[in-house]
Amino acid sequence: MNTKKIIEYRALLGVTKTATLKELKTIYRNCMKDSHPDTIQDDAERLAAEEKSTEIIAAYHFLVSIAPETLEKDKAEYTRITSTINLADFYYEKGVLYVTFLDGSSFEYFGVLRPMYIKMVNAESPSRFARRHIYNDYIYRSASKLVAAE
Repeated sequence: MNTKKIIEYRALLGVTKTATLKELKTIYRNCMKDSHPDTIQDDAERLAAEEKSTEIIAAYHFLVSIAPETLEKDKAEYTRITSTINLADFYYEKGVLYVTFLDGSSFEYFGVLRPMYIKMVNAESPSRFARRHIYNDYIYRSASKLVAAE
């Protein structure tokens, strides 16, 4: 998931990055009403509607996970983790930096460029580097909650 995908998700639902959780929920419900597969008789159209509804669901859940309200609700805990707990592991894939902390918390950071990741790998202290250059500079979401929710 890169920042391009975030832009695509916002475009799919027709929202901006400032959309509230309430707005996201309303738009999501309206989108699902318009393209719900159970309301379509034709098989080909129903398959297309199933694909679209799957994408709408993914977009909604993702955008909720990075919404300012969601992040603000968990800000104190996020700040505690990122400022006091060191990294256990991290890796980079397709513009996303995946970070796991020693307490088991994990986060995904979007739009991290490869050179920034290389600097982190080569840093004397990747934990200190991330505190200075990653944690408060990129769009992120908790990956711990995603695993717990599944």
